[in-house]
Amino acid sequence: MPNETKHATWGGRFSFRPDALMQVFGESVSFDKRLASYDLQGSLGHAAMLAYVGLISAEEFKEIEQGIQELKEEILKDDFPWKLEMEDVHMNLEQALRGKTKAANKLHTGRSRNDQIATDMRLFFKDACSNLQVSLEGAMKALLIIAEKYASLPIPGYTHLQRAQPVTVGHHMLAHIESLGRDHERFSVVAKHANACPLGSGAIAGSTLPLDREYSAKILGFVDDDGNACLTANGMDAVADRDLFLEFASACSMTAVHLSRLAEDFILWNSTEFGFVTLPDSFTTGSSLMPQKKNPDCYELIRGKTGRIVGNLTNLLVAVKGLPLTYNRDLQEDKPPVFDSYDQLSLCLTVVKGCMEETVFNEKKCELASSDPLLLATDLADFLVSKGLPFRQAHHVVGELVRLAESQGIRLSEITDEDAKQISEFLTNDWREVFDLKRAFSMREKPGMPGPKQIASRIAHWNSILSD
Repeated sequence: MPNETKHATWGGRFSFRPDALMQVFGESVSFDKRLASYDLQGSLGHAAMLAYVGLISAEEFKEIEQGIQELKEEILKDDFPWKLEMEDVHMNLEQALRGKTKAANKLHTGRSRNDQIATDMRLFFKDACSNLQVSLEGAMKALLIIAEKYASLPIPGYTHLQRAQPVTVGHHMLAHIESLGRDHERFSVVAKHANACPLGSGAIAGSTLPLDREYSAKILGFVDDDGNACLTANGMDAVADRDLFLEFASACSMTAVHLSRLAEDFILWNSTEFGFVTLPDSFTTGSSLMPQKKNPDCYELIRGKTGRIVGNLTNLLVAVKGLPLTYNRDLQEDKPPVFDSYDQLSLCLTVVKGCMEETVFNEKKCELASSDPLLLATDLADFLVSKGLPFRQAHHVVGELVRLAESQGIRLSEITDEDAKQISEFLTNDWREVFDLKRAFSMREKPGMPGPKQIASRIAHWNSILSD
């Protein structure tokens, strides 16, 4: 009978169990227990391989399989007794399995917790990337509905938060969809990199036992499009490198940054000063003091959570930057920031979808804001260029016109022909045609521009992609 003063898993080399404080300090089961389903999946795949190569019997495999199924059910029902003293999810599950069958004593044959956790996390990343892509698609579809509904509704485009040129709501929403589309692709890359099985790497240098790594990989779904096994190529790299964690956290951070910029647009547009949109009551809050308030809390929280998600990436970068090969206990701290980024980003994407589905644009205010002739000052410069004036000179002429209008307290389009001709002979009687918004948009039918045909084309493009 094992000495109870020693650790049940690795106490052979030690005289005494860890101090109680060390047990609390060193445990990870409080957060890595969420990997339980992946750990059991990996253990079942490993056991199947052990049976395949003859390291355990078919009967032993059946007992392990039955025990794992029972553990799955206990965890699903939240009946599993997680024990802090067992350190982590792996040892908790292995001990519980040993209580169900003696065959579990052979389960760790040819395996280390190092390649075990690496496998668990790769399985997690594959699912997490897929789930986030589904959430991204939901948010993008909600944005696309707005883009289609308000495809031709003009709004000012801004640089430096100053009115710059007219665009449309459709063009603006498509800008956010394009960036989220690239985020979607980034998670595909992460999932591709996660699709390599580390089992068989052991702690560092594999095993002398006749393990079949290809069999394990296929059982666990680490395969390419042709069904061939995908394996990690170096045992040290497989258990020690955390670039996959960093890549996932980076993809989460980039998506969060894009959501934060989207949130900022709607926070501004929701303000009285802009008044472009009305946000739904269900995603806004009021004030405990000021009864008239309707605050865009959902978008402000997205801005705040973005800092949290980016901070998780920084956390990981700092944690791994100076670690020698291979495994070091520092790496225990790699999972909380990953889990948190996944959880928070999932929430943010769900909130964006929900809020967008009930957001209404205030068309009159958008049209009024877009009616300022100053938004078409660049178009006027282009008009002068078409008359033969070099652009830099044309830019200067329009700048003089703007200054004159400001000094007279009138709109740019209200300058008299006489005053205009004093500034430039190229300002003939037809120069005010420039201030027709329909004309302005109709002349922007090159790829990437806010012309009606271009917007319709990109809406159709994304409808096709998101409907697949």
